[in-house]
Amino acid sequence: MKLEYIKLATYLSKEDYQNVSELEKRCLEEGISLKLELDYKKTISEEAEQNASDQTDMTMETINEFMYFVEGKLVGYIGICGFGGINSQIEVNGMVHPDYRRRGYFKTLFEYVKVEFHKRRAKAMLLLSDRNSVAGQAFIKHSGATYKHTEFEMYLNQTLFDTVVKEGKFKAIEESGRLSLRKASNADAREIARQNGIYFKEEFNLEAEETIPSDDSDLMMPEVEEQRGMTIYMAQTDETLIGKTNLQLSEGLGGIYGLGVLPEYRGKGYGRWLLMKSVVKLLEVGASQVMLQVEANNTNALNLYKSCGFEPTSTMDYYKIDQGK
Repeated sequence: MKLEYIKLATYLSKEDYQNVSELEKRCLEEGISLKLELDYKKTISEEAEQNASDQTDMTMETINEFMYFVEGKLVGYIGICGFGGINSQIEVNGMVHPDYRRRGYFKTLFEYVKVEFHKRRAKAMLLLSDRNSVAGQAFIKHSGATYKHTEFEMYLNQTLFDTVVKEGKFKAIEESGRLSLRKASNADAREIARQNGIYFKEEFNLEAEETIPSDDSDLMMPEVEEQRGMTIYMAQTDETLIGKTNLQLSEGLGGIYGLGVLPEYRGKGYGRWLLMKSVVKLLEVGASQVMLQVEANNTNALNLYKSCGFEPTSTMDYYKIDQGK
Protein backbone atom coordinates (compact mmCIF):
# COMPACT_ATOMS: atom_id res chain seq x y z
CA MET A 1 0.00 0.00 0.00
CA LYS A 2 1.33 3.42 -0.97
CA LEU A 3 1.96 5.94 1.78
CA GLU A 4 -0.26 8.94 1.09
CA TYR A 5 -0.71 12.00 3.28
CA ILE A 6 -1.92 15.58 3.18
CA LYS A 7 0.00 18.55 4.50
CA LEU A 8 -1.76 21.80 5.44
CA ALA A 9 0.21 24.95 6.17
CA THR A 10 -0.17 28.66 6.68
CA TYR A 11 3.01 29.37 4.71
CA LEU A 12 5.23 27.41 2.36
CA SER A 13 8.45 26.27 3.97
CA LYS A 14 11.62 26.33 1.88
CA GLU A 15 11.17 22.64 1.17
CA ASP A 16 7.48 23.15 0.33
CA TYR A 17 8.35 25.98 -2.03
CA GLN A 18 10.87 23.80 -3.83
CA ASN A 19 8.40 20.94 -4.13
CA VAL A 20 5.60 23.17 -5.43
CA SER A 21 7.96 24.92 -7.87
CA GLU A 22 9.09 21.57 -9.30
CA LEU A 23 5.48 20.42 -9.65
CA GLU A 24 4.57 23.70 -11.33
CA LYS A 25 7.43 23.27 -13.81
CA ARG A 26 6.21 19.77 -14.67
CA CYS A 27 2.64 20.96 -15.20
CA LEU A 28 3.74 23.91 -17.33
CA GLU A 29 5.35 21.40 -19.68
CA GLU A 30 1.79 20.36 -20.55
CA GLY A 31 1.17 23.83 -21.98
CA ILE A 32 -1.18 24.94 -19.21
CA SER A 33 -0.87 28.34 -17.51
CA LEU A 34 -1.06 28.65 -13.72
CA LYS A 35 -1.44 31.60 -11.39
CA LEU A 36 0.07 30.35 -8.13
CA GLU A 37 1.79 33.59 -7.01
CA LEU A 38 4.71 31.56 -5.66
CA ASP A 39 7.16 34.46 -5.52
CA TYR A 40 4.73 36.45 -3.40
CA LYS A 41 4.12 33.43 -1.17
CA LYS A 42 7.86 32.88 -0.81
CA THR A 43 8.33 36.42 0.44
CA ILE A 44 5.47 36.07 2.92
CA SER A 45 6.98 32.83 4.19
CA GLU A 46 10.38 34.46 4.70
CA GLU A 47 8.75 37.24 6.69
CA ALA A 48 7.00 34.66 8.86
CA GLU A 49 10.29 32.89 9.54
CA GLN A 50 11.99 36.14 10.51
CA ASN A 51 9.16 36.96 12.90
CA ALA A 52 8.73 33.41 14.18
CA SER A 53 8.98 34.49 17.80
CA ASP A 54 5.96 36.74 17.32
CA GLN A 55 3.77 34.14 15.60
CA THR A 56 0.69 32.82 17.34
CA ASP A 57 -0.10 29.14 17.73
CA MET A 58 -0.41 27.46 14.33
CA THR A 59 -3.95 26.44 15.17
CA MET A 60 -4.92 30.11 15.19
CA GLU A 61 -3.53 30.79 11.73
CA THR A 62 -5.39 30.61 8.46
CA ILE A 63 -4.45 27.75 6.16
CA ASN A 64 -3.29 28.81 2.70
CA GLU A 65 -1.31 25.80 1.44
CA PHE A 66 -2.79 22.37 0.70
CA MET A 67 -0.43 19.60 -0.43
CA TYR A 68 -0.98 15.94 -1.30
CA PHE A 69 2.01 13.57 -1.07
CA VAL A 70 2.40 10.02 -2.38
CA GLU A 71 5.48 8.15 -1.19
CA GLY A 72 7.05 11.46 -0.18
CA LYS A 73 6.43 13.05 -3.59
CA LEU A 74 4.21 16.10 -3.99
CA VAL A 75 1.56 15.16 -6.56
CA GLY A 76 -1.18 17.70 -5.83
CA TYR A 77 -1.29 21.29 -4.64
CA ILE A 78 -3.86 24.02 -4.06
CA GLY A 79 -3.01 27.51 -2.82
CA ILE A 80 -5.17 30.33 -1.49
CA CYS A 81 -4.27 33.95 -2.22
CA GLY A 82 -5.77 37.16 -0.90
CA PHE A 83 -4.30 40.48 -1.93
CA GLY A 84 -4.25 44.00 -0.57
CA GLY A 85 -6.28 43.32 2.54
CA ILE A 86 -9.42 42.90 0.42
CA ASN A 87 -11.49 40.56 2.55
CA SER A 88 -14.35 40.09 0.07
CA GLN A 89 -12.85 37.24 -1.92
CA ILE A 90 -9.95 34.82 -2.13
CA GLU A 91 -8.33 33.29 -5.22
CA VAL A 92 -7.76 29.55 -5.48
CA ASN A 93 -5.51 27.88 -8.04
CA GLY A 94 -3.86 24.48 -8.04
CA MET A 95 -2.49 21.54 -9.99
CA VAL A 96 -1.97 17.80 -10.04
CA HIS A 97 1.02 16.00 -11.52
CA PRO A 98 0.06 14.73 -15.01
CA ASP A 99 0.90 11.13 -14.01
CA TYR A 100 -1.40 11.24 -10.96
CA ARG A 101 -4.60 12.71 -12.37
CA ARG A 102 -8.07 11.13 -12.16
CA ARG A 103 -7.33 9.66 -8.74
CA GLY A 104 -9.30 12.11 -6.63
CA TYR A 105 -6.31 13.92 -5.16
CA PHE A 106 -7.43 17.39 -6.23
CA LYS A 107 -10.99 16.76 -5.11
CA THR A 108 -9.75 15.70 -1.69
CA LEU A 109 -7.61 18.81 -1.31
CA PHE A 110 -10.49 21.01 -2.42
CA GLU A 111 -12.67 19.70 0.41
CA TYR A 112 -10.09 21.09 2.84
CA VAL A 113 -10.04 24.38 0.91
CA LYS A 114 -13.82 24.71 1.27
CA VAL A 115 -13.61 24.16 5.01
CA GLU A 116 -10.99 26.90 5.27
CA PHE A 117 -13.04 29.24 3.08
CA HIS A 118 -16.10 28.89 5.29
CA LYS A 119 -14.01 29.83 8.35
CA ARG A 120 -13.02 33.18 6.84
CA ARG A 121 -14.63 36.58 6.43
CA ALA A 122 -14.31 36.28 2.64
CA LYS A 123 -17.60 36.77 0.81
CA ALA A 124 -16.56 34.69 -2.17
CA MET A 125 -13.98 32.25 -3.48
CA LEU A 126 -12.66 32.59 -7.03
CA LEU A 127 -11.51 29.41 -8.79
CA LEU A 128 -8.98 29.96 -11.58
CA SER A 129 -8.46 27.73 -14.60
CA ASP A 130 -6.58 28.07 -17.86
CA ARG A 131 -9.08 28.01 -20.74
CA ASN A 132 -7.03 25.18 -22.29
CA SER A 133 -7.03 22.98 -19.17
CA VAL A 134 -9.57 20.25 -19.87
CA ALA A 135 -9.16 18.78 -16.38
CA GLY A 136 -9.38 22.16 -14.66
CA GLN A 137 -12.48 23.25 -16.56
CA ALA A 138 -14.17 19.88 -15.93
CA PHE A 139 -13.46 20.05 -12.19
CA ILE A 140 -14.88 23.57 -11.88
CA LYS A 141 -17.96 22.57 -13.87
CA HIS A 142 -18.82 20.06 -11.12
CA SER A 143 -17.85 22.34 -8.21
CA GLY A 144 -21.00 24.44 -8.27
CA ALA A 145 -19.07 27.59 -9.17
CA THR A 146 -20.54 30.11 -11.61
CA TYR A 147 -18.59 31.85 -14.37
CA LYS A 148 -17.43 35.34 -13.37
CA HIS A 149 -14.94 36.74 -15.86
CA THR A 150 -11.95 36.01 -18.08
CA GLU A 151 -8.49 37.54 -18.07
CA PHE A 152 -5.88 37.62 -20.79
CA GLU A 153 -2.23 37.34 -19.80
CA MET A 154 -0.20 39.56 -22.11
CA TYR A 155 3.54 39.79 -22.70
CA LEU A 156 5.44 42.72 -24.13
CA ASN A 157 6.80 42.46 -27.66
CA GLN A 158 9.95 44.57 -27.28
CA THR A 159 10.17 45.33 -31.00
CA LEU A 160 6.63 46.69 -31.12
CA PHE A 161 7.20 48.69 -27.94
CA ASP A 162 10.36 50.27 -29.36
CA THR A 163 8.39 51.28 -32.44
CA VAL A 164 5.79 53.02 -30.27
CA VAL A 165 8.53 54.84 -28.36
CA LYS A 166 10.05 56.05 -31.61
CA GLU A 167 6.73 57.64 -32.58
CA GLY A 168 7.59 60.32 -30.02
CA LYS A 169 4.31 60.68 -28.12
CA PHE A 170 5.72 59.19 -24.93
CA LYS A 171 8.84 61.33 -25.15
CA ALA A 172 6.75 64.46 -25.70
CA ILE A 173 4.78 63.91 -22.49
CA GLU A 174 7.97 63.04 -20.61
CA GLU A 175 9.69 66.23 -21.69
CA SER A 176 6.65 68.37 -20.94
CA GLY A 177 7.04 67.59 -17.25
CA ARG A 178 3.28 67.46 -16.78
CA LEU A 179 3.27 63.96 -15.33
CA SER A 180 5.45 62.23 -12.77
CA LEU A 181 5.61 59.09 -10.66
CA ARG A 182 6.50 58.84 -7.00
CA LYS A 183 6.74 55.83 -4.73
CA ALA A 184 3.68 55.38 -2.57
CA SER A 185 4.03 55.53 1.21
CA ASN A 186 1.78 54.12 3.89
CA ALA A 187 0.05 57.50 3.98
CA ASP A 188 -1.32 56.68 0.51
CA ALA A 189 -2.94 53.43 1.65
CA ARG A 190 -6.53 54.63 1.74
CA GLU A 191 -6.19 56.48 -1.57
CA ILE A 192 -4.83 53.28 -3.11
CA ALA A 193 -7.82 51.39 -1.75
CA ARG A 194 -10.16 54.05 -3.15
CA GLN A 195 -8.60 53.84 -6.59
CA ASN A 196 -8.60 50.03 -6.53
CA GLY A 197 -12.31 50.24 -5.69
CA ILE A 198 -12.90 52.30 -8.82
CA TYR A 199 -10.76 50.20 -11.16
CA PHE A 200 -11.91 46.78 -9.93
CA LYS A 201 -15.54 47.85 -9.94
CA GLU A 202 -15.22 49.00 -13.55
CA GLU A 203 -13.21 46.03 -14.76
CA PHE A 204 -14.96 43.18 -12.98
CA ASN A 205 -18.40 44.71 -12.38
CA LEU A 206 -18.04 44.49 -8.60
CA GLU A 207 -19.91 46.41 -5.97
CA ALA A 208 -17.77 49.17 -4.46
CA GLU A 209 -17.94 47.67 -0.97
CA GLU A 210 -16.40 44.46 -2.30
CA THR A 211 -13.08 46.17 -2.88
CA ILE A 212 -12.69 48.87 -0.25
CA PRO A 213 -11.50 47.58 3.16
CA SER A 214 -13.73 48.56 6.08
CA ASP A 215 -10.87 49.61 8.36
CA ASP A 216 -7.17 50.46 8.23
CA SER A 217 -6.11 47.01 9.43
CA ASP A 218 -7.28 45.60 6.08
CA LEU A 219 -5.48 48.18 3.92
CA MET A 220 -2.60 47.36 1.59
CA MET A 221 0.45 49.10 3.06
CA PRO A 222 2.82 50.20 0.26
CA GLU A 223 5.97 50.12 2.37
CA VAL A 224 5.22 46.55 3.46
CA GLU A 225 4.40 45.52 -0.11
CA GLU A 226 7.71 46.96 -1.33
CA GLN A 227 9.56 44.71 1.11
CA ARG A 228 7.68 41.81 -0.46
CA GLY A 229 8.77 42.80 -3.95
CA MET A 230 5.81 44.89 -5.12
CA THR A 231 6.43 48.63 -5.55
CA ILE A 232 3.41 50.90 -5.84
CA TYR A 233 3.74 54.22 -7.64
CA MET A 234 1.35 57.15 -7.57
CA ALA A 235 0.95 59.08 -10.82
CA GLN A 236 0.39 62.80 -10.57
CA THR A 237 0.22 65.99 -12.56
CA ASP A 238 1.64 68.83 -10.51
CA GLU A 239 0.43 67.83 -7.02
CA THR A 240 -2.80 66.19 -8.15
CA LEU A 241 -3.02 62.38 -8.08
CA ILE A 242 -4.37 61.00 -11.33
CA GLY A 243 -3.67 57.25 -11.08
CA LYS A 244 -1.41 54.45 -9.86
CA THR A 245 0.54 51.37 -10.92
CA ASN A 246 2.02 48.37 -9.10
CA LEU A 247 5.34 47.01 -10.40
CA GLN A 248 7.06 43.74 -9.54
CA LEU A 249 10.31 42.14 -10.72
CA SER A 250 11.14 38.50 -10.08
CA GLU A 251 13.91 36.54 -11.78
CA GLY A 252 13.88 38.79 -14.81
CA LEU A 253 10.11 38.87 -15.22
CA GLY A 254 8.50 42.25 -14.72
CA GLY A 255 4.82 42.47 -13.86
CA ILE A 256 2.42 45.41 -14.09
CA TYR A 257 -0.63 45.17 -11.83
CA GLY A 258 -3.42 47.46 -10.64
CA LEU A 259 -2.66 50.13 -13.23
CA GLY A 260 -5.33 52.76 -13.65
CA VAL A 261 -6.15 56.40 -14.29
CA LEU A 262 -9.02 58.11 -12.48
CA PRO A 263 -12.10 58.68 -14.68
CA GLU A 264 -11.86 62.48 -14.59
CA TYR A 265 -8.34 62.38 -16.09
CA ARG A 266 -8.96 59.97 -18.94
CA GLY A 267 -8.86 60.82 -22.64
CA LYS A 268 -5.67 62.87 -22.24
CA GLY A 269 -3.09 60.20 -23.03
CA TYR A 270 -2.25 59.73 -19.34
CA GLY A 271 -3.04 56.00 -19.39
CA ARG A 272 -0.68 55.40 -22.30
CA TRP A 273 2.04 57.39 -20.56
CA LEU A 274 1.54 55.52 -17.28
CA LEU A 275 1.70 52.15 -19.03
CA MET A 276 4.81 53.02 -21.01
CA LYS A 277 6.46 54.59 -17.97
CA SER A 278 5.79 51.36 -16.06
CA VAL A 279 7.45 49.33 -18.81
CA VAL A 280 10.46 51.63 -18.90
CA LYS A 281 10.92 51.42 -15.14
CA LEU A 282 10.86 47.61 -15.24
CA LEU A 283 13.32 47.48 -18.13
CA GLU A 284 15.63 49.87 -16.28
CA VAL A 285 15.82 47.53 -13.27
CA GLY A 286 16.64 44.50 -15.39
CA ALA A 287 13.39 42.96 -16.60
CA SER A 288 14.00 40.73 -19.61
CA GLN A 289 10.25 40.21 -20.05
CA VAL A 290 7.24 42.31 -19.03
CA MET A 291 3.73 40.99 -18.53
CA LEU A 292 0.32 42.12 -17.33
CA GLN A 293 -3.22 40.80 -17.05
CA VAL A 294 -6.43 42.37 -18.31
CA GLU A 295 -10.11 41.49 -18.12
CA ALA A 296 -11.16 40.18 -21.51
CA ASN A 297 -14.19 42.48 -21.80
CA ASN A 298 -12.25 45.61 -20.91
CA THR A 299 -11.95 46.69 -24.53
CA ASN A 300 -10.38 50.08 -23.84
CA ALA A 301 -7.59 48.64 -21.68
CA LEU A 302 -7.05 45.71 -24.04
CA ASN A 303 -6.69 48.02 -27.03
CA LEU A 304 -4.33 50.30 -25.09
CA TYR A 305 -2.08 47.41 -24.12
CA LYS A 306 -2.02 46.05 -27.67
CA SER A 307 -1.20 49.49 -29.07
CA CYS A 308 1.84 49.68 -26.76
CA GLY A 309 3.23 46.31 -27.83
CA PHE A 310 1.57 43.75 -25.53
CA GLU A 311 0.29 40.51 -27.02
CA PRO A 312 -2.10 37.92 -25.44
CA THR A 313 -0.37 34.65 -24.51
CA SER A 314 -2.95 32.77 -22.40
CA THR A 315 -6.55 32.96 -21.20
CA MET A 316 -7.54 32.46 -17.55
CA ASP A 317 -11.20 31.89 -16.60
CA TYR A 318 -12.48 32.87 -13.15
CA TYR A 319 -15.41 31.16 -11.45
CA LYS A 320 -17.11 32.22 -8.22
CA ILE A 321 -18.46 30.38 -5.19
CA ASP A 322 -20.26 32.59 -2.68
CA GLN A 323 -19.91 32.13 1.04
CA GLY A 324 -22.53 29.79 2.45
CA LYS A 325 -22.66 27.55 -0.62
